[in-house]
Amino acid sequence: MLGRALRGDVGRAAPARSQPGCSPSHTRRACNRTATRAQGDVHSEAVVTTSARSSVTRSAQEVYQLAEASTATTSAPSSLAGVDPTVLAGVAGLGLTLYAIKRVLDTPSRKYDNNVGQEYDAWTEEGVLEYYWGEHIHLGYYSDEELARGYLKKDFKQAKFDFVDEMLRFSGAQNPKTILDVGCGFGGTSRHLAKKFRDAQVTGITLSPKQVQRGTELAKEQGVTNVKFTVMDALKMDIPDDSFDLVWACESGEHMPDKKKYVEEMTRVLKPGGTLVIACWCQREEGSRPFTEQDKADLQFLYDEWAHPYFISIEEFGRLMRGTGKMSNVKEEDWVKNTIASWRHSIWVGVFDPWIVVFKGPRIWYKTVREIVTLERMHQAFDKGLMQYGMITGTKALPSAQPAAASTADVRTPVGAQV
Repeated sequence: MLGRALRGDVGRAAPARSQPGCSPSHTRRACNRTATRAQGDVHSEAVVTTSARSSVTRSAQEVYQLAEASTATTSAPSSLAGVDPTVLAGVAGLGLTLYAIKRVLDTPSRKYDNNVGQEYDAWTEEGVLEYYWGEHIHLGYYSDEELARGYLKKDFKQAKFDFVDEMLRFSGAQNPKTILDVGCGFGGTSRHLAKKFRDAQVTGITLSPKQVQRGTELAKEQGVTNVKFTVMDALKMDIPDDSFDLVWACESGEHMPDKKKYVEEMTRVLKPGGTLVIACWCQREEGSRPFTEQDKADLQFLYDEWAHPYFISIEEFGRLMRGTGKMSNVKEEDWVKNTIASWRHSIWVGVFDPWIVVFKGPRIWYKTVREIVTLERMHQAFDKGLMQYGMITGTKALPSAQPAAASTADVRTPVGAQV
């Protein structure tokens, strides 16, 4: 009966010619009585059907009310009713764990505090950085053709040697006899230049005693006798004026708390007619595009995770170099296109060969995860144009042709700088 009601049978009148129990031989009164009984049956069916529908409606309301009461007594959504509480607890626990891990990884752990030497001592002792990056703690160079083929097809360590050769070409230096490598790391560049210019004397300086030790060991192993390494602060170099034909600074400016002093000191020890060349991670020039709050937060993370006091723009380095009043032929370029692949390439070499990390234990596992996160964030910052790869070079003018000093008004205070 309920089935017929739901199909639309309720209230449908019977056809006149097919009234039950009525035929031409019946009297009108008999037919009327029969019709009355039939209508009564239909009415009774309608009443029963309506009663059943009302019962279904009441049952649905009761179920809804029970669901509401259940929701009111638990924090789980009604869509999860019937799910095993153990599963719910596991999912919630996983979510909280992932959130906690993200919070940890988003919180910088090596904020600059005159701690550059200590950080590089630690990296040197651990051996992981040298294992993956080789003798050169700087980005590599990938030609347009190599990028077209795929950067993973290039040897990661060879890319570093290629970078040194390209940086030398960019500098325009010709057969220097005395070379200073400012922020020399393990001394890879110092040894490479010493091998290239056998008649030159090469000096590498760093804040890390462990790097000096390792660089000296490698020079001895490789039979490179025209290079030496020493611990020295690049902002207060114990070196006489006009001492070097080529002053080389590859990815050391990032750690300098006073960029102006950094450029001035290198200019001071450079001989007249000599070449100064700088490679440095730079933040973009704000100009008419001020940094957003997200830009500032991204930069602050990059400052504070790898002991950087602050970055400046490529243009700012150019202004600082001109501002010495001693440099001419200053040139600036952005090499992000040919260096950015290094960030992700350095991650992949660890994926392909993870065993040195695996055997180092939990402390190194944790540090390696942090490094991977930072490498990827560096890649993203360069990829979206927040960061640039600055190449700056110039020649120290001869005494008879000193260029005019640039106005100090040109020098701008970068995000994060201490003033």
